[in-house]
Amino acid sequence: MLGVGGYRPRRVVTNAEMCRSIDSTEEWIETRSGIVRRHFAGEDETLTMMAAAAAEQAMARAGTAPADIDLVLVASMSDLVQTPPLAVRVAHELGADRAAGLDLSGACAGFCHALALASDTVRVRDAERVLVIGAERMTDIVEPTDRTIAFLFADGAGAVVVGPAREPGIGPVVRRAYGAYGNALRMTGPWAGKGPRPWMRMDGRRVFRWAMEEVAPAAGRALSAAGLAQADLAAFVPHQANLRMTELMAERLGLGEDTVLATDVVRSGNTSAASIPLALDALLAEGRVAAGSTALLAGFGAGLNFAAQTVLLP
Repeated sequence: MLGVGGYRPRRVVTNAEMCRSIDSTEEWIETRSGIVRRHFAGEDETLTMMAAAAAEQAMARAGTAPADIDLVLVASMSDLVQTPPLAVRVAHELGADRAAGLDLSGACAGFCHALALASDTVRVRDAERVLVIGAERMTDIVEPTDRTIAFLFADGAGAVVVGPAREPGIGPVVRRAYGAYGNALRMTGPWAGKGPRPWMRMDGRRVFRWAMEEVAPAAGRALSAAGLAQADLAAFVPHQANLRMTELMAERLGLGEDTVLATDVVRSGNTSAASIPLALDALLAEGRVAAGSTALLAGFGAGLNFAAQTVLLP
């Protein structure tokens, strides 16, 4: 990874504001999820705009020009326009006229799946520079009065530039899909007759239990697959689903106090495929981790599916 960037929408939404739309309290939301605030996109903050803004920041930090990009990969589950692909629209917006574009729909695990694909593409020399972007407008697919999940999800975009290195900087990916659990987090029909748009539904307890039983051990296997031990980790950056899940995963992995735990969910909410690159961007911007140190990433979500790998931070 040569550079990381992020974009958070201008509008900040507190728990107090959320409680105007759902039957809840600020204390209940924070206790249940750890979330204090989140960002909601405005009409002008489209998926294309947010993805491009995050990508521009990542490219600037990587010293990479749009003309240097060979492939744009965008992970998203909230694009309401299925064609042309979001990646193609983003490449055009950036002026990356030499690049191919491909969308991935892996839900909250999408960024880690896309990162693995980018790594493999560069390793076999099919591309020199790959943009990997996670971008979501979850407010487009979450019914705003659904008290079970409306307070969780939010909008934003994060991006990384992947390129060649003397030694591998992205470890082997550990991944799996559990289709038998698909109904635990899914898109379904219109909400109470409020128009034709499909909305998200989630069985939070079922997803929580699955993440603890399957994803935490998988993250440990990704560490082993890279030939690393817990002591080698500078940071653990799981999908920012909620703070309780993040803390319990770290506990089950046996991570010590020396390993920085990404907790961007507190201020950004659950931004699905954007959550891991946004969390990486925050850790680096705040100086909580050093360039060249090792982080363990673990994306998980609808499918249910997960993907985890280690990375060297730029």
